[in-house]
Amino acid sequence: MRLWFIPDLTQRVKDLALLWLWCRPVATALIRPLAWEPPYTAGTALKKDKRQMVELQRTYIKERLKLVTVLGAGLLCGTALAVIVPEGVHALYEDILEGKHHQTSQTQNVIASNKVAEIPVAHEHEHSHDHTQLHAYIGVSLVLGFVFMLLVDQIGSSHVHSTDDPETARPSNSKITTTLGLVVHAAADGVALGAAASTSQTSVQLIVFVAIMLHKAPAAFGLVSFLMHAGLERNRIRKHLLVFALAAPVMSLVTYLGLSKSSKEALSEVNATGVAMLFSAGTFLYVATVHVLPEVGGMGHSHKPEPTGGRGLSRLEVAALILGCLIPLILSVGHQH
Repeated sequence: MRLWFIPDLTQRVKDLALLWLWCRPVATALIRPLAWEPPYTAGTALKKDKRQMVELQRTYIKERLKLVTVLGAGLLCGTALAVIVPEGVHALYEDILEGKHHQTSQTQNVIASNKVAEIPVAHEHEHSHDHTQLHAYIGVSLVLGFVFMLLVDQIGSSHVHSTDDPETARPSNSKITTTLGLVVHAAADGVALGAAASTSQTSVQLIVFVAIMLHKAPAAFGLVSFLMHAGLERNRIRKHLLVFALAAPVMSLVTYLGLSKSSKEALSEVNATGVAMLFSAGTFLYVATVHVLPEVGGMGHSHKPEPTGGRGLSRLEVAALILGCLIPLILSVGHQH
């Protein structure tokens, strides 16, 4: 028996095949954007979403950390201008003027009455000479503190030049240099804290301590981030962080013990506490005005170029900066020496 429908079926299959060959490119172009991805890309999509969530969390943390940094910069400026500089100047003048007054009273009891008239002239000459020395001590201490932190900052930021060319860079040296710069920076803050502790003024100690703590939190975060980005092992990162954390308290204890012992007698013409406080004020001013504020404002020497450029500070950050500057001023109002 002959199957009469077979030739028609064969011809229809051929026609459908030709139609598919002609329409396949157009159908592929239309359907491909709407097609489902293969099953193995579902995990990739989940990883992408997780990465986006992590990036959002990092952005939020960076914004909060930036706000804390701005507040710490304001506290540093306010502490240096409203607390440390006045306290350092007062310590210098109080030490020298009280010593000269004591010497003058002893001289008046010993010298004969016919030479009493000559004492005010000599005392006035010595008094003006002491004032000239005081002005020199104040300026030199502030400038030395500022220049010291400038050198420390340049040492700490030298790793930027070594990481620009990965093939010729020396990552181990950059890691050590960065840690060394931050350790010396922390040691300078420890000197400031020890000098503040030697004044026996609770308000000064509290303000300096809070300012240093707010400044050291972003510094420690930045150090760990840089070391992790450089590929350092976690154990070595902990060691670097431990050295950085111990620098400030160790130097504060050394400064406090050094200023509390008989070393003041060797510096009878200069109050070591006042000089140390003015030196720390110079370091505070540099850190706040040259390093911290330009960095958070997008105008500083950052490690990576910002695509949007320096946008300055937001209103909330400006308010935090002003609040940080006013807190030491408010706490120091009515402080009687």
